[in-house]
Amino acid sequence: MENFIKKFSETGISDIAEVGGKNASLGEMFTCLAGKGIGIPDGFSITVSGFRYFTRLNGLDVSLRKLMGGLDREKFSNLAKTGAKARKLIMDGVMPVDLQMAIIDAYDYLFDRSEQEVAVRSSATAEDLPGASFAGQHESYLNIKGHEALVFAVKQCFASLYTDRAIKYREDMGFDHNKVFLSVGVQRMVRSDIGCSGVGFTLEPESGFRDIVHIAGVWGLGENIVQGTVTPDEFLVFKPSLKKKLRSIVQKNLGSKSKTMIYGDAADKMHPTVNKDTPWELREKFVLSDKEIEQLANWALIIEEHYGKPMDFEWAKDGNDHQLYITQARPETVHSQEKKIFVKTCAIVEKGQVITTGEAIGSMITTGIARLLSSPEQADRLNEGDILVTDMTSPDWDPILKKVAGIVTNKGGRTSHAAIIARELGVVAIVGTEKATSSIKEGEQITISCAEGKNGYVYRGKLNWKETVTDVSHIHLPETVKAQLIIGEPEKAFQLSFFPNNGVGLMRLEFIINNYVRIHPMALVKFRDVTDEMDRIRIENLTRSYLKKEQYFIDKLAEGVATIAAAFYPKEVIVRMSDFKTNEYANLIGGKYFEPEEENPMIGFRGASRYYNDRYRDGFRLECEAMKVVRNEMGLTNVKLMIPFCRTVAEGKKVVDLMETYGLKRGENGLQIFVMAEIPSNVLLAEEFAGIFDGFSIGSNDLTQLTLGIDRDSALIADLFDEQNAASKQLIVMMIEKANRLHKKVGLCGQAASDSESFTRLLVETGIDSISFNPDALIAGIKQINLALASGKTAGETTCSIAN
Repeated sequence: MENFIKKFSETGISDIAEVGGKNASLGEMFTCLAGKGIGIPDGFSITVSGFRYFTRLNGLDVSLRKLMGGLDREKFSNLAKTGAKARKLIMDGVMPVDLQMAIIDAYDYLFDRSEQEVAVRSSATAEDLPGASFAGQHESYLNIKGHEALVFAVKQCFASLYTDRAIKYREDMGFDHNKVFLSVGVQRMVRSDIGCSGVGFTLEPESGFRDIVHIAGVWGLGENIVQGTVTPDEFLVFKPSLKKKLRSIVQKNLGSKSKTMIYGDAADKMHPTVNKDTPWELREKFVLSDKEIEQLANWALIIEEHYGKPMDFEWAKDGNDHQLYITQARPETVHSQEKKIFVKTCAIVEKGQVITTGEAIGSMITTGIARLLSSPEQADRLNEGDILVTDMTSPDWDPILKKVAGIVTNKGGRTSHAAIIARELGVVAIVGTEKATSSIKEGEQITISCAEGKNGYVYRGKLNWKETVTDVSHIHLPETVKAQLIIGEPEKAFQLSFFPNNGVGLMRLEFIINNYVRIHPMALVKFRDVTDEMDRIRIENLTRSYLKKEQYFIDKLAEGVATIAAAFYPKEVIVRMSDFKTNEYANLIGGKYFEPEEENPMIGFRGASRYYNDRYRDGFRLECEAMKVVRNEMGLTNVKLMIPFCRTVAEGKKVVDLMETYGLKRGENGLQIFVMAEIPSNVLLAEEFAGIFDGFSIGSNDLTQLTLGIDRDSALIADLFDEQNAASKQLIVMMIEKANRLHKKVGLCGQAASDSESFTRLLVETGIDSISFNPDALIAGIKQINLALASGKTAGETTCSIAN
């Protein structure tokens, strides 16, 4: 008698040919990783031998081969009909009695309860293997219980070997239909219908950054997250901090989780699960506690280490025993196989009318004709290069998605089906717009941009953009001068980390405060002083999950900074404390109550002068609290701090002393505090400033402005503004020379170094330690530095030869 059943406890990764990739992985984890504390629900597999026995006894091999031979392989015009006939052949087959009894005996033997709920999942011999994996090609069935229902579900899985998408997938991959077989996994059902569930990756799925564990979750069964029906909660965990047992969650994003999938009525065999509206109190609550997030992340590390490669996994929390379980794990197949040689960037060069926005998947831009489809059955309306606009996608869409230039959906998050398949195919996608199908017109030309941070934008019409492809393998970082980045957007940090760089020379807090926090810090400290009803409602809404409103500011700011610091760890990340001008601060929610009106905010109440002033002292305290979280609790000690617009030495000392009272003591835990050299007084009194700070960063824009007496916001005299003006350059040279004599680090942030070879040469020859560039200027900047270094070296060699 053939071996039709194989228990998970008898299965390992070497059994792929017998039980398929999915079941082999489950068996491997059950036998090798359960002992390391990972919860793996028990189960068994109906082997490939069982499947082949079924097809052989029903005489299906020849008929299926003949059916597949008639498939239109050019246009796949008869794909749906061919798939339907194949599935009917299998469903009309009779389950052999001995195979049926083997399945029932294994079910009764393995599970304590007579009608244990189980998940029945397909596992093909070519599914989930590296280089050959699209998740969801074959069917899974949840909440199956009892002998009759189990046997029927197994037959349904057999039939799913011939879903339309599975047939098309095998054609695309060059697999012979007659040499791909199916195994079926039967696993104890985790009662996540009254708990929660989700997916995870042992890398950051958008960029492939390896030091992050990405976890997403929803209430109820996990199909909602896979199908993209809802926007899930998302969590990013930094592996190095996790390994050190430090606070490791660098981002927590609350999803809408509008639907919860639960078990259906036991009497309704046709609908074993139903989707219900999630209660509002659960929508406002994270599905996992911090302890549970870190538990899953630790399990992810163990799984990745065991397999020796990046993995994605599915998890579930049982609502009865409140325990977490891993229900699937497979190799991640998008980024893990990539060799990071080329860096491609897109930048929109004109803005048009924004139709709708959502979550950006990837970082590219595309344009095309919008096709509003409600189901894959309308595929005949879709032309090559069109942009699919729909409510949401499922695996049934896969065969036609290779034709599209982009995907826009109403529903779904960054781990939805649409997002996953877009990454697999390298297609531009924007998900979770909520109103794409009602805002975008059928047949109109649209441009979709994922190159502007976390948010993706759908523009009306065909806009222009530029693409830059850089082979970074041939770019060598300068040997003696650091080439660093200027960055403010956490969403771009992981992608930018792949650029050649020596860290971040200037990280501005303003972007995070504007886009993450959105509320003026003093409006949180003195909420009672905010009298406008709309402002109060907006603040209450944003801080609704916090007992103390101040903590909202600390957490959001810390998350933004930690994301960037983690992306570049252990390279230095110099964080400039907030440098809004009063008119900019006033634009924050509640800001108008705490900001004075000034004639010229550019040289008014800004920078260091704010930090010790009663108007903002508590706001600065919150900034310091956030930096303490990042450095001391998360262990991201690569973060160094910088004080902007510090007018006098006394002011600098006052700020540094205040930071110490707030728990940020210079030299403690390796903390370094720099000062922006952007006021002539910083240069002229550099010796005295050096006694207070660890180094200088030249802000060439403000230094030029104050040297030449130009308001750089004034269009009337904009033509006079020039960082390479002789007076400005003289101060810059003076600052570098003084810093070198004082043995203090000195860098420069500005565009001029990437635009001008002569200016870069001046900086390098004078002895600058680092130059920071905007991302789009970094590569040109590195080339300029290397040219300057080579020029200086050649000049030095020439001088030596003459002297000799």
